[in-house]
Order: sequence, then structure tokens, then C-alpha cells
Amino acid sequence: MNMWRLILTELKAIISDKAIAVTLFGGVLFYSILYPLPYLNQVPTEQQLIVVDLDHSSLSRQLIRHADASAKIQVIGQVGSITEAKRFIETRKAHGLLVIPEGFRRDLMLGKGVTLSYGGDASYFLIYSAVVEGLVSAGMDAGKQVQLIGMLAQGTNPKQAQESVNSIHLNSVPAFNPSLGYTPYVVPGLFLLILHQTLLIGTGILGAGQWRQKGYWQQVSPVQLLCGRILAFMLIYLFFTSFYVGYCYHWYNVSIQASLGVVALWLLPFLLATAAAGVAMSTLFTRRDLPTQVLLLISMPILFVSGFVWPIALIPEPLVLGSQFIPAVPAIMGMLELNQMGASWASVMPKWLQLWGLFAVFFGLAILGIKRRARLLAEANQL
Repeated sequence: MNMWRLILTELKAIISDKAIAVTLFGGVLFYSILYPLPYLNQVPTEQQLIVVDLDHSSLSRQLIRHADASAKIQVIGQVGSITEAKRFIETRKAHGLLVIPEGFRRDLMLGKGVTLSYGGDASYFLIYSAVVEGLVSAGMDAGKQVQLIGMLAQGTNPKQAQESVNSIHLNSVPAFNPSLGYTPYVVPGLFLLILHQTLLIGTGILGAGQWRQKGYWQQVSPVQLLCGRILAFMLIYLFFTSFYVGYCYHWYNVSIQASLGVVALWLLPFLLATAAAGVAMSTLFTRRDLPTQVLLLISMPILFVSGFVWPIALIPEPLVLGSQFIPAVPAIMGMLELNQMGASWASVMPKWLQLWGLFAVFFGLAILGIKRRARLLAEANQL
């Protein structure tokens, strides 16, 4: 059996197997919609806020109006005590509460420090940060207004007073995520993880179902079988990768810094290493359901140790070192640096060489595993 015939046979085996076809084609398409779906609104706005106004002054009412005018906050009402406000948060009617202390206006006019108290549900850090950001902005506006009034009362020129109050202007320009949204931040890494996991599962199911019985895979050498299987999956994942990096990146407004050729050059060893790892892993199983179960269990740990959703500095060092043998880990970080942050090729070269090294390691392990399975099957047939 020549190589072309072997590749066609492998493709037929992949497509005709319902479990593999659903995992590959259905999984890649389904997860491209499911994972980004909760974050399509990008930045949380108009978060419900309940106010406890103990001052009842013109300045406290002005502060409430400023808070309500913020794009981050929507003031839904006022109550007379903190206990009542907490009930709004406990019943999910509000995401935060603001307490304006008694004597708020008087103390500000006397130049004394005033503390505005805020409470909220920090379970959703994006919502929590949105409310805090809106309240900080409203509080600073109120403070500037009081400062301006004081300077005018002392006879300061209105133009000079205005310039003094607004002497510092913050011009914040996002470097790598122009929309400041969660989708462009999380989607690139997640898509590579999906490609990694589905490829491992597909190769795992195919191999685990074949090692216990005779078939075409015994008619070729282990090296030829491995090369044919890797090439067959590479042809399929060439389409999947183009769909993710091309269409989905455009659809979800993910920033792209690297050229198509550089991205293709980066992803080549990643897909090769993952396919070889999948074949090597498949030689450990003879039940078709086990590869899927094992890989689904380790999906979340891989997501965290990859370093783009959780700081690597907070992960135990043994886990970080062990994760370097998982192709998705260097691939995700390198892809983010190269394609989202505009890093130079020289800066990601060590990770690229690491992926080629992983490909060589898993290629060798896969050869040993295939030989072992062939020997065990031959011994079983003799018995």
C-alpha cells in the first residue's frame, strides 16, 4: 500500500466513523459558537446600582445623577438603610450598592476627607469592576466640582480654576485589545485549545478502536502508518484552522498583527506535534470511549496552565514545567504574542523550536506504541 492510498484509507476511516466525525466536524463548529457566546456583549454596561443616601443634600443628589449618567451604571432606586440595599444584591435585583454618608456635602465644603462606601457581588469580576469604575469616575467628578466651587469663592479666575482642576488628562490607548472586550482576549487561546483537544480525541478514538483487531494498519510499517495518519488529519485540520484563524477571527473582531505566512509557519509544528501526541496516546487504550473521557477531564487544567486566563506566577512550578510537554501550552502563548501582541519572530523562536522538539518526541513514542500494539495483537492471535 503506497502513501497516497494509505492517506485515502485513513480519511475514509475518519469520515465513516460517526464518533470521530461528530467530534471533529461537529465539535469544531459547535464550540466556535458556544465558547464565545457568553462574551458577545464584550464590555458590561448599565449595571444595576442601589443607593443609600444618608446626606440628602444637593451634592449627594448630584453625585447620584452623575453615577446614573455613567455608561457603566444604572441607578435603579434609593433605600434608607444598608440592610435593605443588601437584599437587592442577594436577590440579584442589583449588582452593587453605594452608601453616601451623613454630612457628605458639609465635610467636602469644609475641606475634610469623605469616604464613599461601596458594596457588591464580586462573583463576576467584570461586572464588579465595571460598577467600581463607574463609581470612581462619578466620585472624582463630584470632588472636582466642589474644588472648583471653592476656588471660585476665593476669587480665582474661572479659566485658571478650570485648568487647575483638570490639570491632568488621562489618554488611555489599549495596546493589544482595542475594544477592551473579553471576546478578543479569550477567543484566540480557546480556539487553539479546541483544535488541540479535538485532534487528540479524533486520533485517540481511531487508534483505540483499531489496535485490538486486524486491519489495513497491519499491512504497512509503523513509520508509514504514522506518517499517513498524521497527513490525513493534517488535511482535515488545515480546513479547521483556516476557519478559526480566518473567518472566526474576523467575525469576533479579534485583532491580527502577524501575516498569514507567519501564522501558518507557527501552526505547522503545533498541529504535527498534536497529531503525533494523539497517535502515541491512542496506543495506551483499547476502548474507544476512554480517550474522550481522559481528554475532557484535563481540558480545564490545560486552559489554566497555558497562562492566558490565569497568571503563571500563581501556578505551582511543577505544574508549569510539566505543562511544557503539552503542545497547546507553548502554541497558545506563542500565538498570542505573535498574532495579538505583534511580537517579533525571534522572540517566539524558542517556543517554535519547542513545538518541533515535542513533535520529534511524540513521533518516537508513537512508533514504539504502534510496534507494541502490533506485537500484542500477534501474540493474542497465536493464542
